[in-house]
Amino acid sequence: MNVRCVRRGAASIAVASIALLVVGCGAEEKPKADKPAATTTASQKGTATNDPQPTDEPAETLAVLKGQDGFELSINSAVRDAGGFLTLKGALKNTSDKGRAVPDVIRGDETEVLKHGTSLGGATLVDPAGKKRYYVLRDTEGRPLTTTGLGIVSADDSVEVFLQFPAPPASTTEVSFQLPTFEPATLTLS
Repeated sequence: MNVRCVRRGAASIAVASIALLVVGCGAEEKPKADKPAATTTASQKGTATNDPQPTDEPAETLAVLKGQDGFELSINSAVRDAGGFLTLKGALKNTSDKGRAVPDVIRGDETEVLKHGTSLGGATLVDPAGKKRYYVLRDTEGRPLTTTGLGIVSADDSVEVFLQFPAPPASTTEVSFQLPTFEPATLTLS
């Protein structure tokens, strides 16, 4: 028997087996009557991200910072985690009537951060009570642990953003958030 024929025959059997397996896995299964149908909560309906919003996270805006060229940064959450980090989440919105590029200056001027494009890497937190300034964390390659790749934001559109800082001490309840070209804002930490 020819080796080429054997290989073709084996390949045909493998393809047929996979096709049967896929068809068998795709068969309709009826849900069990004792399981409730999945529902979507009101907080999940308005989100466009892949990460579901935890229900214990506040839905209110903690601060809105106005920047140049019609940009606004709203901070919606400031959450401490067990690893000693403070993560801020929010949205960068272009309130002007035309698309605008996110200013490069907001990424800061550190050489390592400059290599990784436009980001919010220039942001800082100031703890006035502890007299300490916290910078956006960097990974081992110098990339800031914040939203990167910010480009042009269309008119009246927004981009979801995050920033991660070292967490101030638990006794610190207020910090000043600063971002180049934006007015500072005071954030209350829980």
